Amino acid sequence: QAQVQHNIRQVVIMLCLNGVFVCFWSLRCELYPQYPQQAFHDQSSQEPKIPNQQYPKLPDPPLKPPPQACEVTPGTRVPCGVPEISAAVCESINCCFDGRQCYFPNAVTVQCTKDAQFIVVVDKYATLPPIDLEKISLLEGGRDCTQVDSNSDFAIYQFPVTSCGTVVMEGPGVIIYENRLTSSYEVDRGDHGVITRDTSFDLLFQCRYFGTSVETLVAEVFPLDVGPLPDAGWGPIRVQMRLANGQCGTKGCNELDAAFTSFYTEADYPVGKVLRDPVYVEVQLLGKTDPNLVLTLGRCWATTSNQPHTLPQWDLLIDGCPYRDDRYTSALIPIGPNSGLDLPNHFKRFLFKMFTFVGTSSAKGGSGDMLPLHEQVMNISGDAKLLCTNYLCEINQQTGCPIVDF
Repeated sequence: QAQVQHNIRQVVIMLCLNGVFVCFWSLRCELYPQYPQQAFHDQSSQEPKIPNQQYPKLPDPPLKPPPQACEVTPGTRVPCGVPEISAAVCESINCCFDGRQCYFPNAVTVQCTKDAQFIVVVDKYATLPPIDLEKISLLEGGRDCTQVDSNSDFAIYQFPVTSCGTVVMEGPGVIIYENRLTSSYEVDRGDHGVITRDTSFDLLFQCRYFGTSVETLVAEVFPLDVGPLPDAGWGPIRVQMRLANGQCGTKGCNELDAAFTSFYTEADYPVGKVLRDPVYVEVQLLGKTDPNLVLTLGRCWATTSNQPHTLPQWDLLIDGCPYRDDRYTSALIPIGPNSGLDLPNHFKRFLFKMFTFVGTSSAKGGSGDMLPLHEQVMNISGDAKLLCTNYLCEINQQTGCPIVDF
């Protein structure tokens, strides 16, 4: 089996100004075939193996660019900061200073501004072979989502943190904005696999804004007879996620049906799973009795932290569908009218193959054949957390099942 050489030349630079925000990133630059980002599936045995780290670790800010990163051709330099910027301030925002000019280094640099803007400067030589700057794009297109400027070596993006498909998340005392730069590439398939001559580029980056403030709110109370009409809007929904553990007890039984006949309880966690073992997941809507409501899954992912939006992460479902870049693709499990459930529309089921994160401590020192996995219950500690975003839609004869925001 041919081996593919992976080359990572530069990493993304973090920016932190005055303690107001922090920018987190994740970068994968490799030659096809793609291996799962931040995750590793063992193909040869049931013994978990932790390979060498293939992804750059988050640096501790401030991170001064290495000298070779500042060797930028004068004709292609991209100015960084305000015109009168000092050398100290220039280096504090992870740019290069030659005594006269502050400019971006030979790297992929992400900056978050105080007026809620992303600035992303991509060096075409951040990967080997070089990135085709015309083939990279953000999560969504739009007038503000293309390159604002470029030259032969750099592409520059600047856009509001609320546009271009940015995912907005909220944590304790922090608002998180997350977007992604990816490259498109041509893939040829043959009898022995797939091959491409294009560089695969996948950059996940975040801006985090911290702080609290006191605001004045003026509210007018209307009498009930003239009050505003009710309208659908954002609000909490109650769901529970369970891991199934049923087993086939008779010859010829359906393994999927049998799996969901019993579930792990709170006392069973942490649950040990061997690499590539199936993990059966059920998500149930609670507190609703309307049979016309349909539970819909958005994104489901795994992470190692109690904070659901920190890195590393590994996607299991995207927009309710299996993540296609996983070599062991997750699978949705249909729930039919004969499932025995009173409200089958209030349930969603899927399975994925057990995996471990690369370069983390989740393998308990890197040895052994069992890896703990925890159900998504907030504040429960463990080596892996499973999370899903959820939506409701309402069955309608005219419009089908439009999403209702709760």
